[in-house]
Amino acid sequence: TNPAFKEVLSRIESHGDCRNLPMISFLILPMQRVTRLPLLMDTICQKTPKDSAKYENCKQALKEVSKVCSQAIPMYFQGKMDDYNVIFFALQPFPLVSSSRWLVKRGELTAYVEDTGLFSKRTSKQQLYFFLFNDVLIITKKK
Repeated sequence: TNPAFKEVLSRIESHGDCRNLPMISFLILPMQRVTRLPLLMDTICQKTPKDSAKYENCKQALKEVSKVCSQAIPMYFQGKMDDYNVIFFALQPFPLVSSSRWLVKRGELTAYVEDTGLFSKRTSKQQLYFFLFNDVLIITKKK
């Protein structure tokens, strides 16, 4: 709500070093790095000879990194989703947090809603926030 903060943030985001990326993209980087660790460890395990003594250590490291990720990701998503009203149009309960679900992209979009009355036609703007996961798209309104 602070206009001075918004101005400084806008100036920082438009700086060449930031490549015109919004602040939120920098805030999500640590989580993206954490989610890549199991992929990296899996690749290392695949490249390590199976008869090597390091192979078992690598497998154990992969198991531990995967466990940390499976615990960290749901907590991160829960914190993010608490800021939004999520309306589900589903016939059965929908488990949002899942070990096999990850966030691909998220962002705010403006929807133009057309209200047609008996004698008038009105268009209104509505701010919606989208969460695109690997297997589902969730459309929300900010609280």
